[in-house]
Amino acid sequence: MRTFDGLRLDVRTYGPEDAALTVLLAHCWTLNQSDWHYQVRDLQREFGHRIRIVTWDHRGHGDSDPATKADCTIPNLARDMGDVIDTYAPQGKLVLAGHSIGGMTMMGLAEQRPELFSRVVGAAFVATSSGRLDTVTLGVPEMGTFMKAQIPRVLAFRSRTLSRKARRRAPVIERQIVRRFLFGRPMRLADAALTVEGIIGSPAATMVGFYENCMTHERTEALKVYDGIPTHVLVGTRDVLTPPHHARRIAENIEGAVLNVAPDAGHMLPLERDELVSGTLIRLVRPHL
Repeated sequence: MRTFDGLRLDVRTYGPEDAALTVLLAHCWTLNQSDWHYQVRDLQREFGHRIRIVTWDHRGHGDSDPATKADCTIPNLARDMGDVIDTYAPQGKLVLAGHSIGGMTMMGLAEQRPELFSRVVGAAFVATSSGRLDTVTLGVPEMGTFMKAQIPRVLAFRSRTLSRKARRRAPVIERQIVRRFLFGRPMRLADAALTVEGIIGSPAATMVGFYENCMTHERTEALKVYDGIPTHVLVGTRDVLTPPHHARRIAENIEGAVLNVAPDAGHMLPLERDELVSGTLIRLVRPHL
């Protein structure tokens, strides 16, 4: 799909075009639509061709076109998501799920396209935040805010100065970041490897541009659009990027939202707690079939 500003997005669909309900899955920063591969599998196994599933690589991620640093913003991701809906799910009921920056994209969509929400029958905010990310300390209060700013810059420097082949051969820093800051317990090696590969595949502009934009993200007011829509907010107790109090803030600002805190889980819930996330989506979809 072409975005409003001419970028090519890699979009994948599963199920018939005329399905009565479509599930849209927005992935996290520095990964790609494989973030949701367990959920695509589980939704297909549960509902077959009774639903449509749509996933896509955000601009600057995966197989989509790279974007300039200035264009790596949540408002642009939200506009892209609205265009994905218009193109691949123009009719029927919608269930929206967003992981990390994907959840922030859902909040941006509520700001930009509130008229779409007459069709939304379920929502899942997974390991995400409605704002105040500049206060996150990564669980290291003494130097966490400084460290947080250095991580994307170090990764961007590696992206600019080393080939992907070289980083794949010796992904020491990427592995350390994934183990220390992204996963809780237990961590499956295949999930960690998938996450490392996503980081290695992310351009420098994606690293720095989205990080800087996330630090100004504040969309708690936009959550009112989700009032009355069955909404689940999921977070892990070991999530240091979008900690549990960020999830509580989302749940408290959506009428009727359900908060689910996963013991020992980190930030990568669709991977490390795939059954929990898939089960949540199945519960949101089932009443409408």
